[in-house]
Amino acid sequence: MIEIIPLSGIAEVMPGDDLPTILYDALERGGVGLCPGDILVVTQKIISKSEGLFVSFSEIVPGEEARRLASITRKDPRLVELVLTESSAILRAVPNVLIARHRLGLVMANAGIDQSNIGPDREDSALLLPEDPDGSAKRLAAALGAKTGVAPAVVISDSFGRPWRYGVVNVAIGAAGLPSLIDRRGDQDRDGRILEVTQIALADMIATAAGLATGEGAESVPAALVRGYKWNAEISPATALVRPLEEDLFQ
Repeated sequence: MIEIIPLSGIAEVMPGDDLPTILYDALERGGVGLCPGDILVVTQKIISKSEGLFVSFSEIVPGEEARRLASITRKDPRLVELVLTESSAILRAVPNVLIARHRLGLVMANAGIDQSNIGPDREDSALLLPEDPDGSAKRLAAALGAKTGVAPAVVISDSFGRPWRYGVVNVAIGAAGLPSLIDRRGDQDRDGRILEVTQIALADMIATAAGLATGEGAESVPAALVRGYKWNAEISPATALVRPLEEDLFQ
């Protein structure tokens, strides 16, 4: 049976906080010891907060392109300048929408830059994505392993919109210790037919499942443990989920 166990009671995370200890304490508070095969899903927000990835709008001077895009999207020119700084390309700019390809290859609204739930006294700030989400996940797994003797798999989740569908779901932007992408091509279905295109975005599925516990608003549950899922595939990072530009189906 697969379980999703929310880790509650975590206070506001600040730059420089010892996140492994914070999460370890939350596990202890909840009476949840780590077991082999556990997957810890941590929201991007507390990873970025602990890594100090805040930017104050007072430090940003919008350039000409930022002002042009701001007039189209009706967004703060300073936010748009920050999006340009964090992105390799702007893919769509229409009223109230700015879609960018983040430098990590992720295609996201506003390049993943967030202003919600970033803490008190941050009205004039924004929070960026981690510099290396897979690396952040790997370090967190190792630190928890050192504390508990059991290194969990770690997924760093963020919320994404999807083409042609309303609403957001959580996906993995960082992962360690599990197969982020499972390639089933060449396997047979139950009728003996060869699977030709099936690849399973396991890390995304785990992130979305955990999102049922962590929420998107004022739930204040920034992490959850997924227990009971078994896999038999080669471990791969979340970067394995990013489709290369030459395979972009929407350009």
